[in-house]
Amino acid sequence: MAKQVQKNTLSNAEAASFCSQMGMILHAGISAIEGITIMKEDAASPQEAAILESIYDEFMKTGNFYEALKSSGVFPSYLLNMVRLGEQSGRLDEVMHALAAYYEREANIASAIRHAVTYPMIMVVMMLFIILLLLTRVLPVFHQVFHQFGTGVTGISKALMDIGTAMNRYSVVFVVLFLLLAAAFLFFSRTAKGRELFLKAASKLRLSHGISDKTAACRFAGGMALTLRSGLTTEESLAMAGSLSENPVFQEKLDKCRSLTESGEDLSSALAESEIFSGFYARMVTVGYKTGSLDEVMQKIADRYEEEIDEKISHTIGILEPTLVAVLSVVTGLILLSVMLPLMGILSGF
Repeated sequence: MAKQVQKNTLSNAEAASFCSQMGMILHAGISAIEGITIMKEDAASPQEAAILESIYDEFMKTGNFYEALKSSGVFPSYLLNMVRLGEQSGRLDEVMHALAAYYEREANIASAIRHAVTYPMIMVVMMLFIILLLLTRVLPVFHQVFHQFGTGVTGISKALMDIGTAMNRYSVVFVVLFLLLAAAFLFFSRTAKGRELFLKAASKLRLSHGISDKTAACRFAGGMALTLRSGLTTEESLAMAGSLSENPVFQEKLDKCRSLTESGEDLSSALAESEIFSGFYARMVTVGYKTGSLDEVMQKIADRYEEEIDEKISHTIGILEPTLVAVLSVVTGLILLSVMLPLMGILSGF
């Protein structure tokens, strides 16, 4: 069971929980190996216990916390790199607390986006199911009624009935199409290439463009704050924090920023010129860079971006929900009217 668990990277919430517990343990003066022992005794599931057991065994062999975490195969590379840095600098407790805050933010952002998408998707699926039911089950009944009255339907009514008949007749084809759509969804959500294509497409949509950009900037700012606080140089921090974002558009901006810093430009100017930060945030970075408090400024920027993401998601949902309800309600109403009006015409002739 442990080997099966080791194939799956910890979620943001799980990583945050681990870092938070380990940070408190180290801050209390307890060694890392003793901390793993304590956590193993309080494990909430057999899977968690198996992971901690593998970490403990490797720690006993190597005496290296980084190597022990790496051997388990469940921790993100960013977390591992920061643990190695904290262990080398003797500031592991600070690094673990900072990592806990970072992964809590990541979990909050992911949760906000997931909750924002869930309700509209459920609503769309339900409305599409109703439309499908009308086309394949209700309209054929009206077609028989019209046939018994010795009349037929034309225009939109006939087209809709033909669609319903075709869907009944070629139901296998539609099932195959549904399975293909499900496979496409899994591809875009589970594979790195799929996520890259999805993010590139999402970044061009008006509704999701702002959320995608702000999420990438928030992750970058949070990563910069953590790496700078841990003692890395600005160049090393830029390289490590830049690897956190999967947004291809944001990566292009980062590449430009790296090129500018390599050519001799200071970090604050490079960030502004590459449009990673603009306006007020760019001025904050400039002040932080000149005063030597860039890590604090980056943390404030990350916090502010998180608030803006929540506001943007709420605003987007506020627009999306009534729009979906209106569109799907109109479609459903048109389907019903397309058969009710001809039927009323027939009945009025008696």
